[in-house]
Amino acid sequence: MSIFQSLGWTIAEWQTAYKTQKIQLSDLITWVQAFDAEDTAWISIATPAILQQQIEELQKSSVDSAALFEQFPLYGIPFAVKDNIDATGFATTAGCKVLTDIVNEDAETVRLLKQAGAILVGKTNLDQFATGLVGTRSPFGAVVNSFNPDYVSGGSSSGSASVVARGLVPFSLGTDTAGSGRVPAAFNNIVGLKPTKGRFSNYGLLPAVKSIDCISVFALTVEDAEAVAQVLEQFDVRDSYSRHHPKTTPAKLSSALNFAIPKTLKFYGDLQAEQAFHASLEQLKQLNVSITEIDFAIFEQLAAQLYQGAWVAERTVAVEALLEQSPDAFDPTVLEIVQQGKNYTALDAYKAEYLKNDLARQIQALLSEFDALVVPTSPTIHTLAEMQQEPIQYNSHFGTYTNFTNLADLSALALPAGFRKDSLPFGISLIASAWHDRALADFGRQWQRHLQLPLGATGRSYPNQGTAVSAPSAQHIRVAVVGAHLMGMPLNFQLTTRQAVHVETTTTSANYALYALNGTIPPKPALARLDQGQEIIVELWDVPTARFGELVAEIPTPLGMGNLELSDGRWVKGFICEPYGLADAENISHFGGWRAYIQHRNAQQLQLTD
Repeated sequence: MSIFQSLGWTIAEWQTAYKTQKIQLSDLITWVQAFDAEDTAWISIATPAILQQQIEELQKSSVDSAALFEQFPLYGIPFAVKDNIDATGFATTAGCKVLTDIVNEDAETVRLLKQAGAILVGKTNLDQFATGLVGTRSPFGAVVNSFNPDYVSGGSSSGSASVVARGLVPFSLGTDTAGSGRVPAAFNNIVGLKPTKGRFSNYGLLPAVKSIDCISVFALTVEDAEAVAQVLEQFDVRDSYSRHHPKTTPAKLSSALNFAIPKTLKFYGDLQAEQAFHASLEQLKQLNVSITEIDFAIFEQLAAQLYQGAWVAERTVAVEALLEQSPDAFDPTVLEIVQQGKNYTALDAYKAEYLKNDLARQIQALLSEFDALVVPTSPTIHTLAEMQQEPIQYNSHFGTYTNFTNLADLSALALPAGFRKDSLPFGISLIASAWHDRALADFGRQWQRHLQLPLGATGRSYPNQGTAVSAPSAQHIRVAVVGAHLMGMPLNFQLTTRQAVHVETTTTSANYALYALNGTIPPKPALARLDQGQEIIVELWDVPTARFGELVAEIPTPLGMGNLELSDGRWVKGFICEPYGLADAENISHFGGWRAYIQHRNAQQLQLTD
């Protein structure tokens, strides 16, 4: 297997190669051996023995699998993880050379990925102890930008972004405390998924700021990032910050999109970044997004707390023992930052906590009026040489639009947004309320299909994946509606006020009849299953699982909720009717759907009044 053969493959392309037997699991060993050991994006590359052990475990688990890719959604997919995340057989260095102990237990995220069939091929470089947004603060060397080696890659998840951008793996894990899962994505033309805090387990993560750290996902496409996220979303009792999904949030953003942007934007004199962002806004308008300016002051005030207040002491706590024992092991800039934590008292920490909560509540209330906040992922970029001159100030510039996100308990998705005039990538980030991750991903897929940018730095075109409807998530129930709950109909509010979203319009199988019930207000139809019937038009809506019971409770007799077969063979929840309700109902199947019947009825009534 040549290293050039699969550069830049998406997860779907890897899966197709396995299904068609173009490649075998054993080919991964040859593939990984071709990695450049001098590549500073890697700290550790998996040995043939480590790879063989994973392959054998996967083969043993899958020997009796009749539905291989259903049981193992990431079967044989190579991935990398940032070297502050534990993985069996590797040391977890966090970018510090004195940390050399080999780990004998996978972090929960790594375990889940392996359980889904993925193969870990290496640990990646980072700004030491995940302290930085630059990718230069590592004794293992700076990771350069994948488009122009004179420029920074972004950090702290520099290596994880680089190996994805160059197509060595289709996805990787990073971490995000202040933007480390988003800034490198923007600088390398890839996707960075920053989940809601607690969506993924942090068990096995060496923390930077434990109370707000998030393990993040890098991928070439939003489809791949979200596929990985679905595997990783598991509550973990061992992580004290892990949370259950509330199952109340929408699967998509609203149909009338309204994004907020800061009224005053900072680009620190970078005209090319400013032009690229305004070009992105024009592209959003082409997708029928309304843009509303908002006062950004509270966001900036919260962002400043992460490095300019008592919150920096939490970074000190994370490395306290090593700081006392081996201060020489620290990168000089990292050392300067973490030592600042000693300047704060417990009184300062409580005041910082109170301020954080106050500002976060204000930000959450403000963003609840919008589908998302859209910002430049980074307002500028710098060269390696420039970073040596101003390592702290320029780093802070990169975090202008990222530092507040975790402190305010928000979800975020960094997206490629085109190229500057100097041919460097530019990215935007969508930021929304907690647990709106799936809704952001849905729009992110639309955005990538609209722009059709090349994948990372591979030069490969964005794959033509069509507009197929995604399967419902574990947090939503797909419901077919046929009458008064259709868009624009009198009871549609019972869906929209519960954060349900329209997914598609389709038809039932050819085994149904449609009836108009007698005496219902507002008028309601009923579906009845027959041996020989016809296809009836329905709308599919994804209803948040926690709100489904409320919807069902409002269904009046003789209607109820049951299962409905669609024309393509899928089964979904749908409105059904007790047989007694059809006794005096009119069969209106020949109209093909409720809308056509209502239009016919309205036309008749209009004729009677003329």
